Amino acid sequence: MQQLAQLYPQHIEELQARTKEALSREGIDGLIIHSGQAKRMFLDDNNYPFKCNPQFKAWLPVIDNPNCWLIVNGSDKPKLIFYRPKDFWHKVPPEPNDFWVEQFDVVLLTQADAVEKHLPYDRSRFAYIGEYIEVAKALGFDLVNPDRVLNYLHYQRAYKTDYELGCMRQANRLAVAGHNAAAAAFAAGRSEFDINQAYLAAVRQSDNQVPYNNIVALNENSAILHYMDQDIAAPSESRSFLIDAGASFRGYAADITRTYSSANSPKNNHFAELIKGMDHVTLTLVDMLKPGVPYTDVHIAAHGLIAQLLNQFNIVNLAAQDILAEQIVSTFFPHGIGHFLGLQVHDVAGYVADDRGTPNPPPAEHPFLRTTRIIEPRQVFTIEPGLYFIDSLLADLKGSEKSKFINWDVVDSFRPYGGIRIEDNIIVHRDKNENMTRDLGLN
Repeated sequence: MQQLAQLYPQHIEELQARTKEALSREGIDGLIIHSGQAKRMFLDDNNYPFKCNPQFKAWLPVIDNPNCWLIVNGSDKPKLIFYRPKDFWHKVPPEPNDFWVEQFDVVLLTQADAVEKHLPYDRSRFAYIGEYIEVAKALGFDLVNPDRVLNYLHYQRAYKTDYELGCMRQANRLAVAGHNAAAAAFAAGRSEFDINQAYLAAVRQSDNQVPYNNIVALNENSAILHYMDQDIAAPSESRSFLIDAGASFRGYAADITRTYSSANSPKNNHFAELIKGMDHVTLTLVDMLKPGVPYTDVHIAAHGLIAQLLNQFNIVNLAAQDILAEQIVSTFFPHGIGHFLGLQVHDVAGYVADDRGTPNPPPAEHPFLRTTRIIEPRQVFTIEPGLYFIDSLLADLKGSEKSKFINWDVVDSFRPYGGIRIEDNIIVHRDKNENMTRDLGLN
């Protein structure tokens, strides 16, 4: 942690430089970045869990405090307006004293609606950056989330500083501990609910602190891509287990997926072999991440490798190149190969060609691909190929002329296992890839 503190000043220096360039493009004097505010539940007196503005937490690891503000101009020391109310109903954050404090001029705010006196008097040359447009208008901002500013800042977010990479390594370390605990709970025959509890206990984070809702799926539930339910009762037979779960560290995310087959029954061996095949696909695609390669090429290569698996396991009675030509792979692999990772799980600016926001959409035949950028050093990606037996997609396939190519007996033998996804988190360096997930021993 001391090393991260030593890297932090350079991180702020980089953000200052990016801010200065963004301001020059808009011809304004500064940005006023809002951490956000609490959202009240409809017809209730409780709030939804607070989620911090990513543009705010890019500057400092204050991720749980609403009503904070940053004033930055790329040159002067940033000013932090830190909300610290008098409140006996809720926990009041301590006065800031961590490693990052010396990088800011800190002003304490005791009443959220009294922030105006701490903001520049003339706000016509400042832009509000945040979610709460009505708050910005009430405070007199004419310029709200300007495109030229956000396009540039979002594009640059893909290039991680050394401090950010250190935070992401630590997020992976936490998540790997959770994945190991979840695998042990599955091996013990626990329910989805209990497996998730084992994961959270190992990560030492709550459902509201992990970066996204964990996907903890047994058996057929593994075929539901965003499965959010968690059965309390354990099934009579735990055949397979898919877990897609991450962890947060100082606002940065890990996003890891693994799939397991039960060792309790010999009939599960065929599915276990399919998992091994998908694991090989993941590692092959990781090796393709090289500077100068379009990320789209990695996705297209994934379709070729999964076509080989469909042939190898007699799921489709065609050669791999013919499976591709018939466009059958997307029935079994309907999502993209991965995405940028950072302050957000699906980090921004994946669909642009440059720092001015020129659109670069995914190919029409691959609409769910989340990133089309050219791969460059200091970018962080997930690689997450999958192979699923999804009833609705299989029904469409069975009703088409392509049904004759499918070995439906084999498909039906795999349906009880749901599906497979294996996801690693990768830092691309100039001369190598750093697989944060595998380096921590999660195979």
